[in-house]
Amino acid sequence: MSNAIIVAENISKRYHLGQASGAGQGIRHIVEHAIRNPAKWWEERRALRKLRQEEFWALRDVSFTVNQGDVVGIIGRNGAGKSTLLKVLSRITEPTTGRIEIDGRVASLLEVGTGFHGDLSGRENIFLNGAVLGMTRVEIRRKFDEIVAFSEIEKFLDTPVKRYSSGMFVRLAFAVAAHLEPEILIVDEVLAVGDSSFQKKCLGKMDEVARGGRTILFVSHNMAVMRQLCNKGLLLDKGQILKAGTISEVVDTYLAAGVEHEGHWRRETEVPKKELIYILEASVFNREGVTSGHLDCTEDFSIEIKVQANGTFGKAQIALSILNKEGVIILTTCQDDRAREYRPIPAGKHTYRVKIPGNFLAPDTYYLRIVTHQPHMEHHDLMESLVSFHVEDVGSLRSVFNDARVGIVEPVLEWTATPVNNAGAK
Repeated sequence: MSNAIIVAENISKRYHLGQASGAGQGIRHIVEHAIRNPAKWWEERRALRKLRQEEFWALRDVSFTVNQGDVVGIIGRNGAGKSTLLKVLSRITEPTTGRIEIDGRVASLLEVGTGFHGDLSGRENIFLNGAVLGMTRVEIRRKFDEIVAFSEIEKFLDTPVKRYSSGMFVRLAFAVAAHLEPEILIVDEVLAVGDSSFQKKCLGKMDEVARGGRTILFVSHNMAVMRQLCNKGLLLDKGQILKAGTISEVVDTYLAAGVEHEGHWRRETEVPKKELIYILEASVFNREGVTSGHLDCTEDFSIEIKVQANGTFGKAQIALSILNKEGVIILTTCQDDRAREYRPIPAGKHTYRVKIPGNFLAPDTYYLRIVTHQPHMEHHDLMESLVSFHVEDVGSLRSVFNDARVGIVEPVLEWTATPVNNAGAK
């Protein structure tokens, strides 16, 4: 019988928007600004005081129970409160209200470099992290070789970690978190920083940890991985639990509830001022060039993406993925697919359009995932499953045989037949 290892009751976390007047500025700068333009300085102080009075609740009355051995997938859109919940559970930050009971040691991997001291070497950080988890030096030594082998950074083991790349950081951090035998492992989507082979390696290790009876809380936007790895799920929306149950129930609810726009989406809020590339609009067009959420499976269609670049970027990418209802990525393409490389994007607004051939996608419901990013960096902007479209079998040019075809895609492929000379065959 499973026992509760995490019990959260009415957890809420409140933040105050804005910052203190003069934050990040020296006293000399503040005084000079006040003397040179006192009216402007006074207006800025009033605006900041008003801003500091505004509250933002990242979590609101969140309650749930996790049993020992559960692998819980925490799902939600950006800003839903997933990372805040993990920080509260990891005791990095205290909840404003509510209480949490945790029975066991917790190892967490939330952000690149969390829990590491930059001036210490990789070797020293392994022992430091183990000590933080309450392990003895003998226990750490017993696992040391496994950690180093898994992380694949043996050559740089005695190098200060502040000189590590983000990928090396993640390799070592995950190896430490997974191998030092915590009762509870908490992992945010920081694994996305690593390369694909290492991600598969991490997922395999997490599956091994789960089968060993330990508990995992995992945040990811990859629904296929969630279905494969997790048995339970929590769906967060605007800081509250929208759905709790089996992972299949939660993923289905997430995909169904998240789609607000069929065939078209447009940003409704003002684009931030940060020097990033933001998604403005995404549309699906049928063969006639009309925006549509319902397409004939035999006909070509196109997807159009509008972005705004707040600055000039020497190397950047607009990446588009098409996912099915299971969260499986059917294809991924970018604005320069032939070259398969990052390209310059100048400042301003840009429109990109990609054509998808007919007789390619099987009849089903699909979702768009659009990411803007630069090499070796977290994404600038992400549009996750906000646009859906339906590929339908309208019966045109499709035989009875074609109707029975199975598979994620349905390309019409060219076959050739070569006669064989059977002369002399008995």
